[in-house]
Amino acid sequence: MDKEKMIPANEFCVYHNIELSFIYLLKESGLIDIISIEEQIFVPAEQLKHLELLIRLKQEMDINIEGIETITYLLQRITKMQQQILELNNKLAFYEN
Repeated sequence: MDKEKMIPANEFCVYHNIELSFIYLLKESGLIDIISIEEQIFVPAEQLKHLELLIRLKQEMDINIEGIETITYLLQRITKMQQQILELNNKLAFYEN
């Protein structure tokens, strides 16, 4: 993966005032992916929005890692169900015309 599309985890942690151990906890829980290159840890840029959401859950709402896992799972289910509803509405509109 291109280094330009990755954010150094240390810099990210300093910017967001979090411990690097939180990043490792999220990785162990399967909530994010991290990449190690030359003994430095990176976060893929496409995961930043999701990672920032997880940090807000931790910092602003004081939710533990298990709660974050549950919330993430439920949000994914909601998104999937919304996509299914949209597909069904499109099919219904096709047959109504």
